[in-house]
Amino acid sequence: MRIFHYFILFVLAALIFAAGTWSLPLQDRDEPRFAEASREMRERGDYVVPYLNNHYRFDKPPLIYWAQTTCYKFLGESDFAARLPSVLAAAATLLLVYGFGRRLGGDSVGWGAALIFLTSVGVAVHAKGSVADMTMVFFFTLSTWAGWELLRGELSTRSRWGWWSVFYVSLALGFLAKGPVAWLPLVAVGIFAAMRQTRPTVQGTTFRVIVGLLLMLALVAAWGIPALERTHGEFFQVGIGQHVIGRSIGTMEGHGANGIFGYLAMLPFYFITVFVSFFPWSICLPWLVRQLRRNSSELRDDQRYLLLGIALVFGIFTFVRTKLPHYTLPAFPLMAILLAQELHSVPERWASIKRWAGVTLVVQMAVFLLVFPLLTRFSPSYVLIQKSAAALKPEMEFASTSYQEPSLIWYARRHVHGWFSPLPPDKIAEFMAKPGPRFCVAPKGTLQPAPDWQVFEMHSFNVNHFKSETLQLMVKP
Repeated sequence: MRIFHYFILFVLAALIFAAGTWSLPLQDRDEPRFAEASREMRERGDYVVPYLNNHYRFDKPPLIYWAQTTCYKFLGESDFAARLPSVLAAAATLLLVYGFGRRLGGDSVGWGAALIFLTSVGVAVHAKGSVADMTMVFFFTLSTWAGWELLRGELSTRSRWGWWSVFYVSLALGFLAKGPVAWLPLVAVGIFAAMRQTRPTVQGTTFRVIVGLLLMLALVAAWGIPALERTHGEFFQVGIGQHVIGRSIGTMEGHGANGIFGYLAMLPFYFITVFVSFFPWSICLPWLVRQLRRNSSELRDDQRYLLLGIALVFGIFTFVRTKLPHYTLPAFPLMAILLAQELHSVPERWASIKRWAGVTLVVQMAVFLLVFPLLTRFSPSYVLIQKSAAALKPEMEFASTSYQEPSLIWYARRHVHGWFSPLPPDKIAEFMAKPGPRFCVAPKGTLQPAPDWQVFEMHSFNVNHFKSETLQLMVKP
């Protein structure tokens, strides 16, 4: 396939993944957190330590923030610009899935794997998210492919050094995207080499591994050391200690179950949720498992390698206490290739892959283009700020009680330069009594507005408290 064809495939994939990203306000809590942290990074001109609402944000390494600030520079600070890095990373990953699949099974398998990846629900959703996942998945897939090429042992010296560079640089950039999970391909390569009892066949192999690891660590350290110095080690303590180790041994933000019995009950979590996140292709997973078990003694090395990568992802996150359905997303490119390989060997099933992909794509595009705009009215932060935009002034501070969503910061700070204060109900009146213009958001009846205040209302459903309520945005001029 020529470079021009790859370019056309990338553009088409990007357009499909981008569908609806401009019409739906940022959702959940992570999307506006990433978007706002990137805006504050750009405002400060500090590209080492991220901030959110004028406080350190240690949740993730900086690559996603760098990507979003770049998009802001050229496209402005919008929902679309915040999501664009994920769109582009997903489209680039699709090229990898096609290329890796083609490498392992020919052109048909490459196209089949690309269609499966393109139309999987989990991919379609997270390709539109203002989050770090798709960026990490891209580098995870690239390092997995490079690791396979290095294991083959049939390369010229020039090609080996090329794949060597791709492998270790991808591991470093994957870490800068979302942390240590991006190093699982390194584990997979080590285990697979040991399983095959591979011996160094080229002089200097051990030397290349050592130099590669040093290169990987040096690239991470180029950002990590200044970040640690600036925060007196706090970035490591919180970013690794809390958000990596803490998620492994305990639940965070209610994502998981407490207690030993709750932990045991949650062990099958990803083996159940994959039927939603990998839909519609998850329908084929039981058949795929039967096929692989039936032919287990005849599996090729490339199939064993893909299975190992998938097993590592599902295995690691199965035993981690904090659980979210998208944690297993790095395995989806490998699952797409493995499934395409097996479907290709059964003509009657292979014939249906284009039909399934076409129907799924039509349904997804209808949702993204027709339903997404209708959901805008159910986004309180977006609606309230849209209604009150003319009354907001740059010098304002703002606060809220009961409703304390990060999206309020993201949308409000388009118009104001002040910072957000989450307050209990008995402190909101004190906040509004302070001198200077300001505004607050609170359930109706929490605070009696003064006669000269402007009041904007919206009826919404509070997911955190699981109740309907009318929110008021009250502006003190």
